[in-house]
Amino acid sequence: MEGVDVVRELMRIEKKLEHIEQLLNELLERGESYALMKLSEESLKEFLEDEPDLYSERDLKVRYR
Repeated sequence: MEGVDVVRELMRIEKKLEHIEQLLNELLERGESYALMKLSEESLKEFLEDEPDLYSERDLKVRYR
């Protein structure tokens, strides 16, 4: 009986480790996505500041206060 409990416990631990690995991978992907978005934002900032606006305030149909 003890051997069966050990095997069952090892299987439970393995499932938890797989779940933790999955969560860590998702966290890393989110971090990478955030880093890429931040890099794009910073690198395009100067370029976009020099570009003319496509729309003016007069083009707005609804104004919010």
